[in-house]
Amino acid sequence: MLEKILPEKFYKILRDKINLKAVNEIRLRTDKPVVLVVSGKPYFLSENGVSSNIKNSLYASKIIIEDVIFRASECSIYSVNEQIKRGYIVTDNGIRIGIGGNLVEENGSVKTMTNFSSCNIRIPHSIKNCCLCAYPFIVKDNIPLNTLVVSPPACGKTTFLKDFVEQLSQRNIPLNVLLIDERGELDCNINSNFVDKIAFSSKKMGFENGIRSLAPNLIVTDEIGQKEDVETLEYATNCGVSIFASIHSDSIETLRKKDELKKILQDKIFKRFVLLSNRNGPGTFEGVYDENFSRIYK
Repeated sequence: MLEKILPEKFYKILRDKINLKAVNEIRLRTDKPVVLVVSGKPYFLSENGVSSNIKNSLYASKIIIEDVIFRASECSIYSVNEQIKRGYIVTDNGIRIGIGGNLVEENGSVKTMTNFSSCNIRIPHSIKNCCLCAYPFIVKDNIPLNTLVVSPPACGKTTFLKDFVEQLSQRNIPLNVLLIDERGELDCNINSNFVDKIAFSSKKMGFENGIRSLAPNLIVTDEIGQKEDVETLEYATNCGVSIFASIHSDSIETLRKKDELKKILQDKIFKRFVLLSNRNGPGTFEGVYDENFSRIYK
Protein backbone atom coordinates (compact mmCIF):
# COMPACT_ATOMS: atom_id res chain seq x y z
CA MET A 1 0.00 0.00 0.00
CA LEU A 2 2.87 2.41 0.67
CA GLU A 3 3.78 2.37 -3.01
CA LYS A 4 0.32 3.74 -3.78
CA ILE A 5 0.47 6.71 -1.42
CA LEU A 6 4.12 7.77 -1.15
CA PRO A 7 6.14 9.69 -3.75
CA GLU A 8 7.94 7.21 -5.99
CA LYS A 9 11.37 8.43 -4.87
CA PHE A 10 10.58 7.97 -1.17
CA TYR A 11 9.07 4.53 -1.71
CA LYS A 12 12.04 3.25 -3.74
CA ILE A 13 14.43 4.22 -0.94
CA LEU A 14 12.21 2.47 1.62
CA ARG A 15 11.92 -0.62 -0.57
CA ASP A 16 15.53 -0.93 -1.63
CA LYS A 17 17.57 0.44 1.27
CA ILE A 18 15.51 0.01 4.44
CA ASN A 19 13.90 -3.01 6.09
CA LEU A 20 10.22 -2.12 5.67
CA LYS A 21 9.24 -4.69 8.29
CA ALA A 22 11.02 -2.58 10.89
CA VAL A 23 9.48 0.78 9.91
CA ASN A 24 6.87 1.94 12.44
CA GLU A 25 6.15 5.51 11.29
CA ILE A 26 6.84 7.93 8.46
CA ARG A 27 6.40 11.59 9.39
CA LEU A 28 6.05 14.26 6.74
CA ARG A 29 5.96 17.96 7.65
CA THR A 30 5.80 20.88 5.23
CA ASP A 31 9.32 21.94 4.24
CA LYS A 32 10.83 19.83 7.02
CA PRO A 33 12.99 16.68 7.05
CA VAL A 34 11.21 13.34 6.58
CA VAL A 35 11.49 11.35 9.81
CA LEU A 36 11.24 7.58 10.02
CA VAL A 37 10.72 5.58 13.19
CA VAL A 38 12.54 2.28 12.70
CA SER A 39 12.33 -0.34 15.45
CA GLY A 40 11.18 2.41 17.78
CA LYS A 41 14.04 4.82 17.03
CA PRO A 42 13.80 8.05 14.95
CA TYR A 43 15.97 8.64 11.88
CA PHE A 44 15.99 10.98 8.89
CA LEU A 45 15.15 9.61 5.45
CA SER A 46 18.13 10.11 3.13
CA GLU A 47 19.15 9.14 -0.39
CA ASN A 48 21.03 6.19 1.09
CA GLY A 49 18.31 5.00 3.44
CA VAL A 50 18.30 6.30 7.00
CA SER A 51 20.62 8.81 8.60
CA SER A 52 21.12 10.35 12.02
CA ASN A 53 22.47 13.51 10.38
CA ILE A 54 19.84 16.10 9.45
CA LYS A 55 22.15 17.40 6.72
CA ASN A 56 21.54 14.18 4.76
CA SER A 57 17.77 14.25 5.08
CA LEU A 58 15.18 14.51 2.34
CA TYR A 59 12.44 17.09 2.79
CA ALA A 60 8.67 16.95 2.33
CA SER A 61 6.75 19.72 0.60
CA LYS A 62 3.16 20.82 1.07
CA ILE A 63 2.36 19.37 -2.36
CA ILE A 64 3.80 15.99 -1.36
CA ILE A 65 1.72 15.93 1.83
CA GLU A 66 -1.48 16.89 0.01
CA ASP A 67 -0.79 14.21 -2.61
CA VAL A 68 -0.24 11.51 0.05
CA ILE A 69 -3.57 12.36 1.67
CA PHE A 70 -5.34 12.51 -1.70
CA ARG A 71 -4.00 9.10 -2.72
CA ALA A 72 -4.85 7.60 0.67
CA SER A 73 -8.44 8.78 0.16
CA GLU A 74 -8.48 6.90 -3.16
CA CYS A 75 -8.74 10.25 -4.93
CA SER A 76 -11.85 11.36 -3.06
CA ILE A 77 -11.25 13.53 0.00
CA TYR A 78 -15.01 13.93 0.40
CA SER A 79 -15.50 10.16 0.81
CA VAL A 80 -13.23 10.08 3.88
CA ASN A 81 -14.30 13.37 5.43
CA GLU A 82 -15.79 11.65 8.49
CA GLN A 83 -12.34 10.21 9.21
CA ILE A 84 -10.57 13.48 8.40
CA LYS A 85 -12.80 15.22 10.95
CA ARG A 86 -11.26 12.92 13.55
CA GLY A 87 -7.76 13.73 12.30
CA TYR A 88 -6.78 10.65 10.32
CA ILE A 89 -7.40 8.38 7.33
CA VAL A 90 -7.17 4.58 7.54
CA THR A 91 -6.37 2.59 4.40
CA ASP A 92 -7.82 -0.83 3.61
CA ASN A 93 -4.77 -2.62 5.00
CA GLY A 94 -4.82 -0.77 8.31
CA ILE A 95 -2.25 1.96 7.70
CA ARG A 96 -3.36 5.00 9.70
CA ILE A 97 -2.39 8.43 8.46
CA GLY A 98 -2.68 11.10 11.13
CA ILE A 99 -3.22 14.54 9.61
CA GLY A 100 -2.22 18.02 10.73
CA GLY A 101 -3.89 21.13 9.31
CA ASN A 102 -6.64 23.64 10.00
CA LEU A 103 -9.80 22.37 11.68
CA VAL A 104 -13.01 23.97 10.45
CA GLU A 105 -15.59 24.17 13.26
CA GLU A 106 -19.25 25.09 13.15
CA ASN A 107 -21.64 25.26 16.09
CA GLY A 108 -19.14 23.50 18.32
CA SER A 109 -18.45 20.55 16.03
CA VAL A 110 -15.71 19.83 13.50
CA LYS A 111 -16.88 20.06 9.89
CA THR A 112 -13.63 19.17 8.13
CA MET A 113 -9.90 19.88 7.99
CA THR A 114 -8.18 22.03 5.39
CA ASN A 115 -4.71 23.34 4.54
CA PHE A 116 -2.98 20.04 5.31
CA SER A 117 0.50 20.69 6.70
CA SER A 118 1.73 17.35 8.02
CA CYS A 119 0.95 13.67 8.18
CA ASN A 120 2.13 10.73 10.24
CA ILE A 121 1.92 7.38 8.46
CA ARG A 122 1.69 4.63 11.07
CA ILE A 123 2.41 1.18 9.66
CA PRO A 124 0.79 -1.78 11.42
CA HIS A 125 2.78 -4.95 12.00
CA SER A 126 1.62 -8.40 13.01
CA ILE A 127 3.97 -9.97 15.54
CA LYS A 128 2.99 -13.58 15.99
CA ASN A 129 2.97 -14.89 19.56
CA CYS A 130 3.76 -11.49 21.10
CA CYS A 131 1.08 -12.00 23.76
CA LEU A 132 2.20 -15.47 24.85
CA CYS A 133 4.19 -14.26 27.89
CA ALA A 134 0.98 -12.86 29.33
CA TYR A 135 -1.50 -15.41 27.95
CA PRO A 136 -1.48 -17.91 30.88
CA PHE A 137 -2.26 -15.06 33.29
CA ILE A 138 -5.11 -13.46 31.32
CA VAL A 139 -7.06 -16.59 30.33
CA LYS A 140 -8.53 -19.01 32.85
CA ASP A 141 -10.26 -22.24 31.81
CA ASN A 142 -10.40 -20.90 28.23
CA ILE A 143 -12.24 -17.78 29.38
CA PRO A 144 -10.44 -14.43 29.00
CA LEU A 145 -10.31 -12.35 32.16
CA ASN A 146 -11.24 -8.69 31.80
CA THR A 147 -7.89 -7.24 30.77
CA LEU A 148 -6.51 -3.76 30.11
CA VAL A 149 -3.31 -3.44 28.06
CA VAL A 150 -1.40 -0.37 29.25
CA SER A 151 1.37 1.46 27.39
CA PRO A 152 2.51 4.82 26.00
CA PRO A 153 1.62 5.57 22.35
CA ALA A 154 3.25 3.42 19.65
CA CYS A 155 4.38 0.71 22.06
CA GLY A 156 2.47 -2.26 20.69
CA LYS A 157 -0.98 -2.17 22.30
CA THR A 158 -2.90 -2.81 19.07
CA THR A 159 -0.42 -5.48 17.98
CA PHE A 160 -0.89 -7.23 21.33
CA LEU A 161 -4.70 -7.14 21.03
CA LYS A 162 -4.60 -8.56 17.51
CA ASP A 163 -2.30 -11.41 18.47
CA PHE A 164 -4.48 -12.25 21.47
CA VAL A 165 -7.55 -12.63 19.22
CA GLU A 166 -5.56 -14.90 16.91
CA GLN A 167 -4.33 -17.01 19.84
CA LEU A 168 -7.92 -17.69 20.89
CA SER A 169 -8.74 -18.85 17.37
CA GLN A 170 -5.63 -21.02 17.07
CA ARG A 171 -6.71 -22.83 20.21
CA ASN A 172 -10.20 -23.32 18.72
CA ILE A 173 -11.80 -21.58 21.68
CA PRO A 174 -15.30 -20.99 20.29
CA LEU A 175 -15.96 -17.60 21.85
CA ASN A 176 -17.93 -15.03 19.90
CA VAL A 177 -15.39 -12.18 19.71
CA LEU A 178 -16.55 -8.71 18.69
CA LEU A 179 -14.02 -6.09 17.59
CA ILE A 180 -15.12 -2.51 18.17
CA ASP A 181 -12.74 -0.88 15.71
CA GLU A 182 -13.22 2.89 15.78
CA ARG A 183 -10.34 3.66 13.42
CA GLY A 184 -10.32 0.59 11.19
CA GLU A 185 -6.91 -0.57 12.47
CA LEU A 186 -7.73 -3.42 14.81
CA ASP A 187 -9.12 -5.85 12.24
CA CYS A 188 -6.15 -5.57 9.88
CA ASN A 189 -4.68 -9.03 9.07
CA ILE A 190 -6.44 -10.83 11.92
CA ASN A 191 -6.94 -14.48 11.03
CA SER A 192 -9.71 -15.83 13.24
CA ASN A 193 -12.76 -18.03 12.75
CA PHE A 194 -14.81 -16.46 15.53
CA VAL A 195 -14.66 -12.70 14.97
CA ASP A 196 -17.33 -10.12 14.16
CA LYS A 197 -16.51 -6.46 13.64
CA ILE A 198 -18.14 -3.07 13.99
CA ALA A 199 -15.89 -0.37 12.55
CA PHE A 200 -15.82 3.43 12.41
CA SER A 201 -18.39 3.90 15.15
CA SER A 202 -18.09 5.34 18.62
CA LYS A 203 -17.46 2.80 21.34
CA LYS A 204 -20.85 3.57 22.87
CA MET A 205 -22.80 2.85 19.68
CA GLY A 206 -20.60 -0.10 18.74
CA PHE A 207 -20.96 -1.77 22.13
CA GLU A 208 -24.71 -1.21 22.37
CA ASN A 209 -25.48 -2.36 18.83
CA GLY A 210 -23.02 -5.25 18.98
CA ILE A 211 -24.27 -6.67 22.27
CA ARG A 212 -27.84 -6.41 21.08
CA SER A 213 -27.34 -7.90 17.62
CA LEU A 214 -24.25 -10.16 17.75
CA ALA A 215 -24.34 -11.60 21.30
CA PRO A 216 -20.57 -11.53 21.90
CA ASN A 217 -18.83 -13.37 24.71
CA LEU A 218 -15.82 -11.07 24.45
CA ILE A 219 -15.44 -7.51 23.16
CA VAL A 220 -12.00 -6.30 22.10
CA THR A 221 -11.44 -2.58 21.65
CA ASP A 222 -8.52 -0.16 21.47
CA GLU A 223 -7.62 3.01 23.36
CA ILE A 224 -10.28 3.71 25.96
CA GLY A 225 -10.01 6.84 28.04
CA GLN A 226 -13.08 9.07 27.71
CA LYS A 227 -15.77 9.17 30.38
CA GLU A 228 -18.24 7.78 27.85
CA ASP A 229 -15.89 4.83 27.21
CA VAL A 230 -15.86 3.98 30.91
CA GLU A 231 -19.65 4.04 31.09
CA THR A 232 -19.74 1.79 28.04
CA LEU A 233 -17.42 -0.74 29.67
CA GLU A 234 -19.64 -0.81 32.75
CA TYR A 235 -22.66 -1.44 30.53
CA ALA A 236 -20.93 -4.35 28.79
CA THR A 237 -19.80 -6.05 31.99
CA ASN A 238 -23.29 -5.68 33.45
CA CYS A 239 -24.50 -7.55 30.36
CA GLY A 240 -22.10 -10.41 31.15
CA VAL A 241 -19.64 -9.64 28.34
CA SER A 242 -15.89 -9.95 28.90
CA ILE A 243 -13.67 -7.02 27.92
CA PHE A 244 -10.19 -6.87 26.43
CA ALA A 245 -9.07 -3.27 25.88
CA SER A 246 -6.09 -0.93 25.82
CA ILE A 247 -5.25 2.51 27.16
CA HIS A 248 -2.46 5.09 26.93
CA SER A 249 -0.41 5.35 30.12
CA ASP A 250 3.28 5.11 30.92
CA SER A 251 2.91 3.08 34.12
CA ILE A 252 0.46 1.39 36.45
CA GLU A 253 0.99 4.23 38.92
CA THR A 254 -0.04 6.83 36.33
CA LEU A 255 -3.01 4.69 35.31
CA ARG A 256 -4.31 4.66 38.87
CA LYS A 257 -4.32 8.48 38.94
CA LYS A 258 -6.61 8.87 35.92
CA ASP A 259 -9.79 10.48 37.24
CA GLU A 260 -12.02 9.01 34.55
CA LEU A 261 -11.00 5.47 35.52
CA LYS A 262 -11.38 5.74 39.28
CA LYS A 263 -14.76 4.06 39.51
CA ILE A 264 -14.02 1.02 37.34
CA LEU A 265 -10.64 0.57 39.03
CA GLN A 266 -12.27 0.75 42.46
CA ASP A 267 -14.95 -1.69 41.29
CA LYS A 268 -12.19 -3.99 39.99
CA ILE A 269 -13.86 -4.50 36.63
CA PHE A 270 -10.45 -5.31 35.15
CA LYS A 271 -8.90 -8.42 36.65
CA ARG A 272 -5.61 -8.10 34.79
CA PHE A 273 -3.38 -5.28 33.57
CA VAL A 274 -0.66 -5.94 30.99
CA LEU A 275 2.08 -3.29 30.90
CA LEU A 276 4.08 -2.63 27.71
CA SER A 277 6.81 -0.07 27.05
CA ASN A 278 9.39 1.06 24.51
CA ARG A 279 12.33 0.35 26.84
CA ASN A 280 13.86 -2.28 24.55
CA GLY A 281 11.87 -1.32 21.47
CA PRO A 282 8.09 -1.17 20.85
CA GLY A 283 6.14 -3.86 22.66
CA THR A 284 8.63 -4.47 25.49
CA PHE A 285 6.73 -6.67 27.94
CA GLU A 286 6.96 -5.22 31.46
CA GLY A 287 4.63 -7.54 33.37
CA VAL A 288 1.11 -8.56 34.38
CA TYR A 289 -0.75 -7.10 37.37
CA ASP A 290 -3.91 -8.28 39.11
CA GLU A 291 -6.98 -6.25 40.08
CA ASN A 292 -5.17 -5.07 43.22
CA PHE A 293 -2.26 -3.79 41.08
CA SER A 294 0.06 -6.45 42.45
CA ARG A 295 2.59 -7.77 39.92
CA ILE A 296 1.88 -11.45 39.28
CA TYR A 297 4.35 -12.03 36.48
CA LYS A 298 7.83 -10.62 35.80
